Parts: sequence; C-alpha cells; structure tokens
Amino acid sequence: MPRLRQVRRSEADSEVLATYQRLFQDRDPVAEPGTATGTPGNWWTVFALVPDIMAHAQVGFGVLNSKRRTLTPYQRELGLTRAGFARGSQFVFSQHSKAARSAGIPDQKVAHIPSWSVSPLFDDMDRAILAYTDQLTLEDGRVQDAVFESLRIHLSDEAIMELTYAVATYGMHATICRALRLEYDDVPERIVEIAAPGNQAADVMGQISR
Repeated sequence: MPRLRQVRRSEADSEVLATYQRLFQDRDPVAEPGTATGTPGNWWTVFALVPDIMAHAQVGFGVLNSKRRTLTPYQRELGLTRAGFARGSQFVFSQHSKAARSAGIPDQKVAHIPSWSVSPLFDDMDRAILAYTDQLTLEDGRVQDAVFESLRIHLSDEAIMELTYAVATYGMHATICRALRLEYDDVPERIVEIAAPGNQAADVMGQISR
C-alpha cells in the first residue's frame, strides 16, 4: 500500500473527479483499483491529496507530449526509459518501456536499455542521449563536456533543453514514487541485514572485528 492516504471518489473535488472519470470511469479507484495499462492507479489517488499539485503534474505531462516539441517521441522515450531504470523506479521504467515501443524503439533496443553502454544496438545519437541521461540522473547533472558536445552533434539547443527538462522531471517522479511507494514501487527495502545462524553470531562478530 502507498505510504500516504488515498483519496476516495466521494472525497474528491471537481477537478480530481474529472481525472478519476477519465481514468476509472464510474469506479472509486480506491475501492476498485486498476487502470487501463494494468497499474494499481494509486499515483493518482495519492496525488489527489493536493489537487493543485496533481493538476500541475498533469500539465507537465501534457507539455512533454505537446506537438510543439522539437525533441522526437523516440528521443524523449529513450531518455525517459533509461531515467526510470537509472533512478531505480520500477513504475517509471515499466511504463516508459511501453511508451518507448509506441514511439518506435524496437523491442530488442528496449530490452538492452539497462545495459546500453555495452550493447551494439545503439547508434551514435542513441548513445549520446543515453550518456547524457545517465549524467543527469546518476551524476546529478554533472555533465562532462565531451558528453554534451556529443549530444550537440545530434540535437538542437531547443531539443537539448526539452530533453533535459523531461529527464529531470521524470527523475523527480521516480524519486516520489519510490519514497511514497506508489504503483510498482510499492516494495520493501531490499538492503537489510541478513541474520547469521544464532549460535554463530559471536563467531561472526569476532571475524568482523579482526
């Protein structure tokens, strides 16, 4: 379950209700969860706690998908799918893997996005986008000159601005989903202590202290 309370249909204001109707029809998405893409749908029911933040996020999605964009859907989804993987968000990675295929990225390339740096499937443009995405997400924007100059060979300044904004936006969403355990990021912490057998605990502590 998400870490925050979900907003039932009966509690929702008119703006949230319009979104619920579009995504869930007449169902209460808390009592009867599930979206057309197969996700639980609790991103929406938790964001509905603060309707203007939910509205702001939805406007942002529209901006990134606008026909006014110079960046192509292929280029955008290549970056966003990698951003989901790099940020460790199962939800963002899973959803944008599907979007990547819809944008014309072949199945085999999508499958190799996690290991792109050693894959022969990606051309120079792909690799420039993926390297830039990694430095935005994994290096917190500490982008090396060589990576940026490689990107400029393939993308205009406008397209680079759009890619930067898109990747940073979804990096934020990946972080939010993991923190609040939304959708496919509703998973327990995997880095935990594994207990040693009871009668060996003292021996283990002795080994560690040596």
